[in-house]
Amino acid sequence: MRAILTHCAGLDVHQKNIVVSVLIGKEEEEPQVETRSFPSMTRNLYEMLQWLEDKGVTHIAMESTGVYWKPVYNILEGFFDITVANAQRIKNVPGRKTDVSDAEWIATLLRHGLIEKSFVPPADIRELRDLTRLRKKWVGTLTAEKNRIQDVLEASNIKLATVISDIFGVSGRAILSRLVEQGYLDKRDIESCVVGQVKKKVASLSESIFDTLDAHQIFMIRQSWNHIVFLEESLQQLEKEIEKRLEPYQQEVEVITSMPGIKTATAACVIAEMGVDMNVFPSEHHLSSWAGVSPGNHESAGKKKHADDKREPAYKDCAL
Repeated sequence: MRAILTHCAGLDVHQKNIVVSVLIGKEEEEPQVETRSFPSMTRNLYEMLQWLEDKGVTHIAMESTGVYWKPVYNILEGFFDITVANAQRIKNVPGRKTDVSDAEWIATLLRHGLIEKSFVPPADIRELRDLTRLRKKWVGTLTAEKNRIQDVLEASNIKLATVISDIFGVSGRAILSRLVEQGYLDKRDIESCVVGQVKKKVASLSESIFDTLDAHQIFMIRQSWNHIVFLEESLQQLEKEIEKRLEPYQQEVEVITSMPGIKTATAACVIAEMGVDMNVFPSEHHLSSWAGVSPGNHESAGKKKHADDKREPAYKDCAL
């Protein structure tokens, strides 16, 4: 097969070091191979950048191994044409020789145009993606802590959730705060805590809280409550940062939120995961497949079998 690149390199990225193989030679000639190993520290990455430039390298390829490729990409971005490849697709290419290193094999595939680029959005979109994914994690943790408090209440036979639909609303929070502080509540305490329509349920609330929390249960609830307060404050700061990062993309946000049921939080996740340049996807079918919302069609001998989505979209569980 005829080569299409004359100066290219393959990077085998590990946690502690990076193996680099450079292939240099005309398309019709056997290339010269030079391989070096660099530690993964930042200073050494700049040394690798200088070495690659001295060799006249124009194109680079590496596998998307965990998060280890990210600092390498951040430093080399803008200096070379970088291909971040799916490791599984590289391994599935037949014809590999057993004595060829991983870095040299990657460089050989790149030289012959046999590596398909993975979608890597611009730096600002990658940063927005970090924020929206962190938000999703924190929301999940917040929900888990709320469920833990409810479990402790049920275990102590306090039926607060059977009377108030949301025990973490205004009235529920006031009741929980007083309950943790005192260990018990009487009718006067409840009357001073509730607001709005919940005032009509004072008698039912008194019956539902007719029990006393012991020291262990109070400790458990207090720890989860403190964590909830911390997470809510952190989420507020995170939301402000996300809104700041969305400012250059207000037009795209307006288009996405014009769809029924889609709010700004979900729009931020969509932009963070897909970017705003749809030209990187050959068609809408490629986009939906990449996003994990286009299940495969596994059919054999006239029988359809179950086919999962290849990846779960990060915006799937975002609040609408």
